[in-house]
Amino acid sequence: MRIKNHPILDFARDREITFYYNGQEIAAYPGETIASALHAAGIRKLSTSSKHHRPRGFFCAIGNCSSCFMVVDGEPNVKTCVVEVEEGMVVEEQEGRGDLSEKM
Repeated sequence: MRIKNHPILDFARDREITFYYNGQEIAAYPGETIASALHAAGIRKLSTSSKHHRPRGFFCAIGNCSSCFMVVDGEPNVKTCVVEVEEGMVVEEQEGRGDLSEKM
């Protein structure tokens, strides 16, 4: 679900881009955050809590909490509510704290 008509804001959506979530192709628009594009596509679970393994979703939308941590292009713990989606980006659901080991 996306807002199409708003009395104050203008949503200029000139072209659609594509990114991948857990291997699934997702349509988005430039300027949208990863979390908002996933929400618009009907995906509500973004990560899982590390202690109780409970699902986490879109919560604060300003980068203050850790509910939207996901793995983006191999990088764990990305706050997807404040990072804009890019063409071809690969986004994966994150379990708990994610893989914090150094990349080789």
